[in-house]
Amino acid sequence: QVQLMESGGGLVQAGGSLRLSCVASGSILRVNTMAWYRQTPGKQREVVATITSGYSTNYADSVKGRFTISRDNAKNTVYLQMNSLKPEDAAVYYCNALITTMTFVISNYWGQGTQVTVSS
Repeated sequence: QVQLMESGGGLVQAGGSLRLSCVASGSILRVNTMAWYRQTPGKQREVVATITSGYSTNYADSVKGRFTISRDNAKNTVYLQMNSLKPEDAAVYYCNALITTMTFVISNYWGQGTQVTVSS
C-alpha cells in the first residue's frame, strides 16, 4: 500500500510565502513524476507544477516565477515553495505521484489535500 501525506498549508497574507511538503511512503520501488495540483470549490483540479525523477520541472503560467517545485528522491518527498502569494492562489493543494510499487505495478496516487488560504 502506498500513501502520500501533505503538510505545510495554512493561512498567509498576500505577498507572503508557504512551503508545502509531501512524503510518499509504503511499498515503493520507484517514485516517478511528482506534481502539485490545486482545486477551488466549483472548479476543476488544475496542475500547478510537475517534476520528473530527473528533476525536470514545468509550471502553470499563473505561478511561474513565484512557485518552485523540488524533490528529494532519497526521501520520496516533493516540495512546493510558494512566494508572493496572491488571494487567487487560495485553494486545496494536492500532491500527486506516479509510483512503481514493489510488485512492479505503476499507479497514480493522490494525497488528501492541504488547505492554503491567502488573505488580502
